[in-house]
Amino acid sequence: MTNEGTKETKARARVLVADDEASARTGLATLLRDEGFEVVLAEDGLKALAQVQETAPDVLVTDLRMPGIDGIELLKRAREIDPELIAVLVTAFADVETAVRAMHEGAEHYLTKPLQVDELVLVIQRALGRRQLSHEATELRARLKDHLSFENIIGTSPAMQEVFSVIEQVAPTKASVLITGESGTGKELVAQAIHENSPRSRQPFVKLHCAALAETILESELFGHEKGSFTGSAGRREGRFKQADGGTLFLDEIGEISPSIQVKLLRFLQERSFERVGGNETLKVDVRIIAATNRDLASEVAAGTFREDLYYRLNVVNIEMPPLRARPSDLLPLATHFLESFSRENGKRIEELSEDAVDRILAYRWPGNVRELENVIERAVVLCDGTKLTAKHLPAGVGAVTRGSVRIPGSTMNEIERHAIVSTLEACGGRTTQAAQMLDISVRKIQYKLHEYGITMQRTTTTTKADPDSR
Repeated sequence: MTNEGTKETKARARVLVADDEASARTGLATLLRDEGFEVVLAEDGLKALAQVQETAPDVLVTDLRMPGIDGIELLKRAREIDPELIAVLVTAFADVETAVRAMHEGAEHYLTKPLQVDELVLVIQRALGRRQLSHEATELRARLKDHLSFENIIGTSPAMQEVFSVIEQVAPTKASVLITGESGTGKELVAQAIHENSPRSRQPFVKLHCAALAETILESELFGHEKGSFTGSAGRREGRFKQADGGTLFLDEIGEISPSIQVKLLRFLQERSFERVGGNETLKVDVRIIAATNRDLASEVAAGTFREDLYYRLNVVNIEMPPLRARPSDLLPLATHFLESFSRENGKRIEELSEDAVDRILAYRWPGNVRELENVIERAVVLCDGTKLTAKHLPAGVGAVTRGSVRIPGSTMNEIERHAIVSTLEACGGRTTQAAQMLDISVRKIQYKLHEYGITMQRTTTTTKADPDSR
């Protein structure tokens, strides 16, 4: 591991020091902070256990003998909470039996007092390095499995094939990409696919949801901040641009950012440089920007709420994600994919969708798009107690409609108009004049629409001279 890599590992590492002796506890904390670690303290085993749950430390350094529970018991319980927790046991009472017990419970090392801080730091750094390598190896195996494929994005429809074609063309380039479309259409998956199929695939893919953060927090998340730059900023923090150096930064819901953040983002796109909040040092990074929004940014530019120059910087290549209702041929492949995935995840053996379930899935318009379909299938899998998922496992509102009925929201104006005309005619016994009066439209329009629908209405009552339709 290089020195630079070691510094980055330490900067990320949080160490929990558990010792009932205040002087030993605070002294060790000072030394570890000097080495670049973030440190939290606990004065006994039970309080240390609470800190493990609350602060999720990377490393636990614990004394053996403490009130409440001792270091061995603390180690055992802490690793039940976090099996990846790196633990180092420290004591003035060295013996082989204790060392064996500590290692059996998963301790990284066993050190005796007086403690040599250099030795402790070396133990921590090596353990963090091994864990990081293990994580990278796992990530690399997953990346190789999915490399140059779009298996996580299901779509055989022409609309999705066009999306795949654009991904293949734009991924090897450095161009900024703007992914647009309704919520739930899979914009983040497309951004991930672009990154994974680019020369930056071995570098970080960093995500930030812009709509979820207040302006001041968003600025800090993007650019980082210096110590003391605002209330609560106890130390320097690197932002997402720095974290994504060499890789890709995905900015979701870019249409939600404030005018001041728009200016700073534009400056970065123009100069590839920025300053941390509260800092004067200009930093340069190599980051590709992929942004996404469910808003019509062109309209927002026209309305003056989104900067035109930033829009064109972001929208070098646009990928429009089609809503699920525009790709009906993808419904069953997606539903089957989710069925298999959630069946495995929940330890069930659900083999297929029943015909009635298929009918209802195809009949529904899915206003929440792929995300809604995924949630519906997950719920259905949880409720299913057999090998076949049926219509009874689906929510009542999904496709549970009779002929000619509509869903609001979820239906087009044409569907609503057809429902109104046909239902009114049925209620009027097929009399077009009466239906036209009720609907406040002309008889000719009703006749034209019936011809368009391919429907022949049958009169259900005897014609009388008073009925104009009998002429």
